Amino acid sequence: MDGKVFLGGGGDNYSEPQGLSLKYANRHGLIAGATGTGKTVTLQILAEGFSEAGVPVFLADVKGDLSGLAKSGTPEHKLHNPFTERATTIGFTDFAYRASPVTFWDLFGEQGHPVRTTVTEMGPLLLSRLLELSEAQEGILNIAFRLADEEGLPLLDLKDLQALLVWIGENRAQLSLRYGNVSTASIGAIQRRLLVIENQGASKLFGEPALELKDLMRTDDQGRGMVNILASDKLMAAPGLYATFLLWLLSELFEELPEVGDPDKPKLVFFFDEAHLLFDDAPKVLVDKVEQVARLIRSKGVGVYFITQNPADVPEDILGQLGNRVQHALRAFTAKDRKNLRLAAETYRENPAFDTEEAIREVGVGEAVTSMLQKKGVPGIVERTLIRPPSSQLGPITKAERRAHLSASDLGGKYDALLDRNSAFEILSKRAEQAAKEAEAAEAEEEEQPMMQREYSAARRYSGARVSRSSSRYTRKKDTFASAMGEAVIKELKGTTGRRIVRGILGSFFKGR
Repeated sequence: MDGKVFLGGGGDNYSEPQGLSLKYANRHGLIAGATGTGKTVTLQILAEGFSEAGVPVFLADVKGDLSGLAKSGTPEHKLHNPFTERATTIGFTDFAYRASPVTFWDLFGEQGHPVRTTVTEMGPLLLSRLLELSEAQEGILNIAFRLADEEGLPLLDLKDLQALLVWIGENRAQLSLRYGNVSTASIGAIQRRLLVIENQGASKLFGEPALELKDLMRTDDQGRGMVNILASDKLMAAPGLYATFLLWLLSELFEELPEVGDPDKPKLVFFFDEAHLLFDDAPKVLVDKVEQVARLIRSKGVGVYFITQNPADVPEDILGQLGNRVQHALRAFTAKDRKNLRLAAETYRENPAFDTEEAIREVGVGEAVTSMLQKKGVPGIVERTLIRPPSSQLGPITKAERRAHLSASDLGGKYDALLDRNSAFEILSKRAEQAAKEAEAAEAEEEEQPMMQREYSAARRYSGARVSRSSSRYTRKKDTFASAMGEAVIKELKGTTGRRIVRGILGSFFKGR
């Protein structure tokens, strides 16, 4: 299909080709359905289709199945006959087994090239989300980022941020006058949360060399878009880290890419699997940021596709921006399930040939209810679509095959080795070391002075705070009281009453004479 990513066949006997228009692919989409209904295969065939059209793809491999994109399918596979029969049914005459160009990535650097960013690039908002901080704690984190800018302290990794928080705690009295209360309790809470995510492996996310977005937007020598696969099976053990990282990546794409309007095809397509993790217990400010990015990033030529079990997992304001939809079967076991099913059906443009709600409930594995944007971005009529078979391997590749693929990648020399340059931790350590040396030198200089000079120096430092409790304090209080009484009498004498008294005394005196 020219200008489209072929999805499968719809209409009577599944003979009408159904495709996603590349021109409207940057207007985002949704892949939804219950577990085991075929969402992963749909994601796989979309990645293949975009790659063939020269569009780079970034996707998260939550179950490990999508690594099969790097290897061609084979006629020896147990599903070869069903695949060929399905291809014939839907009129997929170009069906052939073929691998896609793949780059493997991994936050932990075990199943792919390490993916890193710096603490500064992550920013206080997303970092607060990752650390699950309170409003007061988030305020201190914002102070830390401000001070890092003012003091010239690069925040590259977690130890930089931890060192800066220690420095803030040591100088909290002066900082509180400028920024408001800086409590040691809040600093301690942030440090504990940093320790938690460090134990989860987040320390490997922060550092250098940081990921360059251009390395996600490459094509191979045949003009096919690179399929970037993020190994996420282990990452899912820390869902907050998973969601925060992908949101950071979206934000970076939004901030760095230039405006391109409505291109003939996207510059990048981004698949966000397990999308509900992004919105679960998320504060409103974060949901608003996701909505802003989703609304505006399409003009940067980036299409965002959310994959989740139920459309209700995505906030309504964001769901309304997802024009291309593939809805696999939804189960309706409870009253809430039936309500969600009805709401999902109401979002589609009706087809008089069938009932949409009933179709969503009845479609089988490998089949879906689809609606794609048509000319001028108008939603297409909903269709029951039999999804095409994948050209790449269905299921994961072996560990040996993955290692061989990584060793042949041209990005290994760029990202695999960790770079630890001079940053906040090193700068603050040097400052502390210099201050300790100066204090030691001053103490040594004082000890070398003659006894008379040391006593004189000590006398100069004498203050009332060093005097022990004695009766002199009582005496000073009494003197102070007497002085106060004397001052009151003098003041009164200087006033009108005082002048009257003086005139009376002098008058009596002269009368006596």
